[in-house]
Amino acid sequence: MKYLIVLEPTSTGFSAYSPDLDGCVAAAEGREETIELMREAIAFHIEGLAEAGEPVPVGSSESAYVEVDA
Repeated sequence: MKYLIVLEPTSTGFSAYSPDLDGCVAAAEGREETIELMREAIAFHIEGLAEAGEPVPVGSSESAYVEVDA
C-alpha cells in the first residue's frame, strides 16, 4: 500500500504525518530518518487497526502546489 506523508522542517529536524492515517506521526533530526520512521509507524498503525478489527484506510490523499500572487 502507498500512503502520502507530509514532511515539515522543525527547529530540531523534521516531523511527518499521513493525512490518511489519523494520529500516525514521526519526527527525527534528518529527513531520511523521518521517512524511515514514518514507514515503520504506518506499518505499526495498520497492524494495530487490523488487530482491533478496524478498517484499514486506503491511501487516497494527493498533493499539489498552487501558485498565487503575493
